[in-house]
Amino acid sequence: MKSPGCTPRHVRCLLLFSFFLGLTCLSAFFHMKNKNYGISKSHEELLVPPMPCRAKTNVMFLKTHKTGSSTVLNIMFRFAEKYNLTVALPADQLFHLGYPKTFVAQFVEGFETIGQNYNIMCNHLRFNPLEVKRVMAANTFYFSILRNPIPLLESSYVYYKNNVPSFRSSRNVKEFVASPTKYYHPADYRENIYARNIMWFDFGYNNNAKDDTRYTQAVLKEIEQNFHLILIADYFDESMILLKHALCWDLDDVIYFKLNSRSRDTVQTLSPEDEERIKAWCSLDWKLYLHFNQSFWRRIEKTIGLKVLEKEVDNLRTRQKELMETCLSEQEAVRKDQIRNRAFLPFQSGAADILGYNLRQDLDNRTMRICEKMVRPELQYTSYLYAVQHPHKKRKEV
Repeated sequence: MKSPGCTPRHVRCLLLFSFFLGLTCLSAFFHMKNKNYGISKSHEELLVPPMPCRAKTNVMFLKTHKTGSSTVLNIMFRFAEKYNLTVALPADQLFHLGYPKTFVAQFVEGFETIGQNYNIMCNHLRFNPLEVKRVMAANTFYFSILRNPIPLLESSYVYYKNNVPSFRSSRNVKEFVASPTKYYHPADYRENIYARNIMWFDFGYNNNAKDDTRYTQAVLKEIEQNFHLILIADYFDESMILLKHALCWDLDDVIYFKLNSRSRDTVQTLSPEDEERIKAWCSLDWKLYLHFNQSFWRRIEKTIGLKVLEKEVDNLRTRQKELMETCLSEQEAVRKDQIRNRAFLPFQSGAADILGYNLRQDLDNRTMRICEKMVRPELQYTSYLYAVQHPHKKRKEV
């Protein structure tokens, strides 16, 4: 029996109304659940399956100093080998792309004949976007990495102690930061670049510039325009997961063994007062770091979400542990005097004891090749790839 005034047409209207009300509630539920996990995606995006992505193979990495960048370079070189990509390597016997001079395309081996046909660029250079674009394709993905300037300056001091006049003339890092202008002379910028705002310099800017708000904001904006992604070395594993997603690479592509690290007994202790002095002395780097540390976490919340990030970091560390157990006889880095195969001895500098690895000797040929790539130091890997890409040239001497 029909209710008064309830026609078939009215019933259809009620059913449609209930259907859309249910959809609205369901989408609101997903949206609220999404917000709880820190993922900034609309409910429409959640209901539509993501499109499959394609791995990016044209990539430029600005290799900054003392930021874990040697480990990133190893990742880039391995990826280039895996897919038979062409790397923009330094010309002749150099291991950097003209650094500390501002980069020009002629610093790349073979540029005059190869032209804009390189896939990967990742050796040290001082960034010059117009010249880099002469070498790299229009669809190149640009990224770099930053580190907290406080441990960065301490690391630079120990590593470059014998090369930088400002460091040589002071007894330790505490003495230097207590009165940096006593030891630092801007006129000797080529020798002293590692002593102040080194990341600012690597990005192509004046590391002795006045810390003016209008100037620093303009530089930060320009860096945002030139780079698709800035990673943070203090959150290295999280950075590798973000990089994996940005490049659409596999997990094994970003697995790493830490390279160019030093023994803990060479680390010099800093007081809270020392740290504040470094922030003031390297104020340009400090602003650079703070700005991109914030954008780093915003990027994670927008693209991955903290819950997924945590899970993928765990997967990365599990896989890393598996490879260390497979490859390494000690399953950890060892001091320079304990490295048995001198072909895997990393470059040593200053007062730092740069660690390396010993491989197990019972590995089959395929596994040995994989493990050798994981532990191959920067200079040796650059020399190896140079010989592969330019067999008629004299091999770079390590």
